[in-house]
Formats: sequence, structure tokens, C-alpha cells
Amino acid sequence: MLIVTTFDIPGYKVDAVLGEVMGMTVRSANIGANFIAGFKSIGGGEITEYTNLVYDSRNQVMQRMWEQCAQRGGNAIVGMRFDTGDIGTSFSEVCAYGTAVVVHPIGSEEDGGTPQSIAQAKGQPAAAPAAPTGQTYPTSGQPGQPPQGQPPQGQPPQGYGQPTYR
Repeated sequence: MLIVTTFDIPGYKVDAVLGEVMGMTVRSANIGANFIAGFKSIGGGEITEYTNLVYDSRNQVMQRMWEQCAQRGGNAIVGMRFDTGDIGTSFSEVCAYGTAVVVHPIGSEEDGGTPQSIAQAKGQPAAAPAAPTGQTYPTSGQPGQPPQGQPPQGQPPQGYGQPTYR
């Protein structure tokens, strides 16, 4: 499964464009989460009940978008974007959309191959590149959960601006 925000995928050739795919959900926090969040908002800081709601919503719409892609015969999505909005004062709409495509990895015999695509063209699992010595990349815990070990407020996460490998 390849989902990228770019309009091409380095090391892969697009064989077919299958059209726009999307996933959407409308969510509201439950009364318990709203109650707890109300108290937390008095002291300031992150409201984890709402953070978890947003992560769950994003994961759900990406899953729905991927299912549409697979139903059309695609194996990748390019140009992926999120869109959000409010419906009234209690509901949030989250949408993920992109273009479903069929891609194949470029092997070592063609120009434009990457280590990942060459490994996949040979039928090997593509390993994520190792982080440079002394550098770690932030990763999330369980699906739908926010990343653990957040940096102090006002500081970017370690590896900010660097690729995230999972």
C-alpha cells in the first residue's frame, strides 16, 4: 500500500490512473470525553481525548479511501490530502482524498529505480533505510494513537522535517 502526498512516486512508474478516491467521516466526541476535556481546558495543554478522536478519524478516512482504491484495482494513491470542517458546533467532518493509480516498481535494469523499488521488483520486501547514527525518527504507537513521548510544548519533535520511517 503506497499513499503519498506527491503526484509521483520515485522509483515507480504509473501504469493507469483510476480516478479520485475518498474517505469521509463525521464525528463528535462522546459526553464523557467532552466533560473531561472541559476540565482540562481550564489548565491548558493538550486535550488527549480530542487528539485521539482526530487520530482515529484520520485513520478511518484513510482506510475508507484505500478500500475504494483497491475496489477499482489500484495499488497506490497519489496526491493524497486531508480536508476538515465543522458541522454546527458539535460535529467535525474529516475527508481524505487522492488519485487511485496502478504502479509498478522500477527495477535495476531501468533508469529511475530506487533501492526500495529495486528490492520490490526483485520480489524482496523493501526495508526502510536506517536512520543516520544518533538520529531517531518519531513513530506512532498503536494505530489510531498519537505518537508517544511528545516533546515539551513549543519544541518540534525530534527528526522534524526528516522522513518518518515505520
